[in-house]
Amino acid sequence: MNLLGYVIKRILQTIPLLFMVSVISFFLIRLAPVDPLAELKLNPSITQETLNYETQRLGLDKPVIVQYGKWLKSFVKGDMGYCTTGEKVSDKLLERIPNTLLLTSFVIFLTWTAGIPLGIVAALHWRKPIDRILTILSSIGMAIPSFFFALLLLIFAVKTGWFPTGGLTSFNYSELSPLGKVLDVLHHLVLPVVVLFTISLSGLQRQMRGNLLDVLESDYVKFARAKGLSETKVIYKHALRNAINPMVTLLGFEFASLLSGAALTEYVFQYPGLGRLILEAVMKSDINLVMASLMIGTLMLVAGNLLADILLKIVDPRVEAV
Repeated sequence: MNLLGYVIKRILQTIPLLFMVSVISFFLIRLAPVDPLAELKLNPSITQETLNYETQRLGLDKPVIVQYGKWLKSFVKGDMGYCTTGEKVSDKLLERIPNTLLLTSFVIFLTWTAGIPLGIVAALHWRKPIDRILTILSSIGMAIPSFFFALLLLIFAVKTGWFPTGGLTSFNYSELSPLGKVLDVLHHLVLPVVVLFTISLSGLQRQMRGNLLDVLESDYVKFARAKGLSETKVIYKHALRNAINPMVTLLGFEFASLLSGAALTEYVFQYPGLGRLILEAVMKSDINLVMASLMIGTLMLVAGNLLADILLKIVDPRVEAV
């Protein structure tokens, strides 16, 4: 199967997944004995016209299955309704999604840039001091809960004043030069990136180490050595190529775990991302915002897995869609 056909098949396979996520999410939310428009009704800035529109759009006077059908029809058309604050859901999502993509992109880039080489170094120095040190550090990184680590760094930022304690930009962001704006955003990203990078790096480095150690013990590697090939060629031309293939598959799961793990980190640092938005929406029982955020989050996870599948197909053409 060619690459285009493979991609099309993978995209078609995501449609039932998105449908199942929307069904489960909608009915779980509607099980709660809470009026979806309760906070809208309490907001004095919300007009009666908006309340009537939302009631009709969600079909709140009809059975739950009919409500789901109305919501799904509106979502497919791109009409996501209003938040309990009176803002359009689409506007809130467009504001938050780029911030989450910025954060996760930084973390994934740094994690893979450091994790793969460190895993290779640990495998090539198996049971030597450097391998033991990296193993201990990775174990510590995997054992620390992201929420607890984020709180520690937040306390550190408050005590030292070296880093911002929340948000994505400073109060005078609009007055800064273009370079100053970039540096300001990077300054605010340091602490959330450090938290997510530390947690992600530990697992990736250990996975790479284990893969390479397994490959180095395989028969074809021993045969290559017996042929008299140099150790550098054996490792980097034969062993490493096969050890990296499983890592490509992990890329999609890495994106998924970052998106879920970023929610608590974003909440601690008051980072304006999608994860924090979902948490706040759930606490407010904001059905429109919760459903739209979950669906967009699912689409982002599916996109991450699809990217990993495409990269794996490019790296290893033997891979077939299933």
